[in-house]
Amino acid sequence: MTIQDPTLEDLRPIADRHFAAMDDDELSVMQEIISSTLDAHRLLDGMDDSAPTDVANRDAGRPASPEENPHRGWVWRCDLTADALTSSHLAGKTVAIKDNVAVAGLPMKVGTRLLEGFIPDEDATIVTRVLAAGGNITGKAACEHMSFSGSSFTADTGAILNPHNLNRSAGGSSSGSAALVAAGDVDIASGGDQSGSIRIPASFCGVYGFKPSYGLVSATGAAPIEVTVDHLGALASTVSDIARFMDAVAGEDPMDPRQLSGWSGRSRPESFLGSLTGDVRGLRVGIIDEGFAWDHSEQDVDDAVVEAAAHFTQLGATVERMSLPMHRIGMHINTAIQMEGAYTTMLRGNLAGSGWKGRYPRRLMEAIGAAKHTRSDEMSDMMKELVLIGEYLTDRYHGSYYAKAQNLALQLTTAYDAAFQQYDVLITPSTPVKATEIPDKDVPRLERFGRLLNMVNNTSPTCVTGNPSISVPCATSSGLPVGMMITGRRGDDTTVLRVADAFERTGIYGPVQVNRRQHASV
Repeated sequence: MTIQDPTLEDLRPIADRHFAAMDDDELSVMQEIISSTLDAHRLLDGMDDSAPTDVANRDAGRPASPEENPHRGWVWRCDLTADALTSSHLAGKTVAIKDNVAVAGLPMKVGTRLLEGFIPDEDATIVTRVLAAGGNITGKAACEHMSFSGSSFTADTGAILNPHNLNRSAGGSSSGSAALVAAGDVDIASGGDQSGSIRIPASFCGVYGFKPSYGLVSATGAAPIEVTVDHLGALASTVSDIARFMDAVAGEDPMDPRQLSGWSGRSRPESFLGSLTGDVRGLRVGIIDEGFAWDHSEQDVDDAVVEAAAHFTQLGATVERMSLPMHRIGMHINTAIQMEGAYTTMLRGNLAGSGWKGRYPRRLMEAIGAAKHTRSDEMSDMMKELVLIGEYLTDRYHGSYYAKAQNLALQLTTAYDAAFQQYDVLITPSTPVKATEIPDKDVPRLERFGRLLNMVNNTSPTCVTGNPSISVPCATSSGLPVGMMITGRRGDDTTVLRVADAFERTGIYGPVQVNRRQHASV
């Protein structure tokens, strides 16, 4: 790509949008000034900003075959390991990488055909660290269209199916990650979480899904949604495997702007796995009243989570109900942040945005930017809404609602901090409902749309506050898993994992049952 001077025809519609009376003479002068300014860009054209990963000996992989992909959880298969290791945290573990994360030499679609043919030439930070810790990356996990859905039927590769019931959603947006873990196809899968996209599919599929503290795991090389709520984490069938993943990937990355505020990735503990002692004696557990009895909550889910939380008393913790009123509006704060923030980052900013220091995914930006200008009709309904509402809010209200939501996010964070002065962890249902049905293709668009985000009520707030949070499978009802969400203080990820591990050791929720049935007609 090389810079070109704009023509008067390029500049006239821009001028008409922004100035009431810029005539052709003034515009011609501006054109000359712009041409001179673009000399800087012409200089940049001759410079190299690449930092490619050496893929000379890397397996380029292949598409997943139908026989090995009954739930459509894979979008690409490979067999990647590293020769030079820095640790053995993931030795012997198979790992799937969510397809919003760059693996050099492998396709990266982020759930959309708009990125068909795009192959990154740099590994994301977590990919480098997984390989250096002895992990075996066996493929890319399917995700929802641009990672922007809480259900599992928006990926352009087809609906991802829940291994517990092939007619049910696997949850989103880390849908393939959850399905692969639940089916026993992989030990660990990476995930991303901006409204609950790790914990929702973990809840629906009956696996463990951990969203770490904000900034603890680098998101460099992952397609963002909104920099202030982006989190990367993991899904696994055991808490210990999540701890191993965290030991491998957590820590400082100077290329990630999410680590610039206050405590950060530099605050990682010595050992996540070593923190899993099984001992929760003396811990104070609060059950958030406002996390229950939403308008669409299922009573069996609420009851199962309260019953599961009560088991911590038998382990030596104290458990009591408590109130956190701002929890109830947390998802609305997150919605307001994302409707403008995600629009600015994903659409206007071409899956990167601007205004932050770090390594930008320039080739990804070029790929999605070119595609959206010629093929925007291929976007999902969620992305089409984001285009419309994002531009409307920005143009009509000048960013005021985004600013107000970010200011209220500070109040929400303060409210959580106050609660953690009395409690060590807080509990709610991960999702108010069990896995929902995947709608048929003839279901009206408005009804399908309503199923995309009707499960983010409890997961959204901690994306805003940055608190660590894990979905723990705690029961089954009508053959479907129920998830209990455990949240801790910012930076106290080890306590969250220790509490989750202690519950896992009770054996109340047994091991994941592998389901290798054939595709449903979805």
